[in-house]
Amino acid sequence: MATNMRDIKREIKSKQNMKQITKAMEMVAASKLRKAQEGATAARPYADKLKEVVASIAAGTKDVKHPMLETRPVKKTGYLVITSDRGLAGGYNSNILRKVTQTIKEKHQSTDEYVLFVIGRKGRDYFRRRNMPIVEEVIGLPDAPTFADIKSVANAAVQKFAEGVYDELYLYYNQFVNAITQIPTESRLLPLEEIGEGTSVAAYEYEPSPEGVLEVLLPKYAETLIYSAVLDGKASEFGARMTAMGSATKNATKMISQLTLTYNRARQAAITQEISEIVAGANAQS
Repeated sequence: MATNMRDIKREIKSKQNMKQITKAMEMVAASKLRKAQEGATAARPYADKLKEVVASIAAGTKDVKHPMLETRPVKKTGYLVITSDRGLAGGYNSNILRKVTQTIKEKHQSTDEYVLFVIGRKGRDYFRRRNMPIVEEVIGLPDAPTFADIKSVANAAVQKFAEGVYDELYLYYNQFVNAITQIPTESRLLPLEEIGEGTSVAAYEYEPSPEGVLEVLLPKYAETLIYSAVLDGKASEFGARMTAMGSATKNATKMISQLTLTYNRARQAAITQEISEIVAGANAQS
């Protein structure tokens, strides 16, 4: 009984230490979530204004030709997948990786039919283990990433589409709704053939020409969408981690309560047994 009580006490101590860690991680994630959410919100006006300008040019210049606006027969597909570098974030990574893997299995018969661009160590390792073709990767992003941190992969993804390496590009990321809800999202990034549809033409003057401005802005617009998704993904990551660590803390509290109850019952049983032995010994001597 004494050995069993020592084991239970050791378990209680272990769970208390675990609770301290998960509680600290929950608080850190909550602090980072606020900053990440502010960053994602601050980036949206720029992306919206850029889209407005690009759409206005595309709507007002019907004869303009650009690879990023033209739909072509799909022979090869590109996928840009945004994950995190670290785990302990609930289903944040597994949900998005499951979604893109299912899509690839349904659409492609071999690895020659698609390529992958990956942001985040979890996604990189996942695809590597399955020998899936990664052409560009970025890992080790800071908690508040700048565009420079993901410029290489964003530029490569857009440039290879313009060069005809593949015929469409899909973006996979977790859309941030709130700390509890993050939606695994699939978005077709390229081509942008619908960007000018239903858009009123604003009274802009372009130098040197609308076509020249569009030539520069279209790649920037696509890269901005990727960066905006990265910021959304960071907010989703911290929200998912905060929720996961909060649940872990609650579970640890529950386990500590159950173990404490078991320990108290074992101690009461040991005391009762000792009293019974004392009484039995006294009765034997009388």
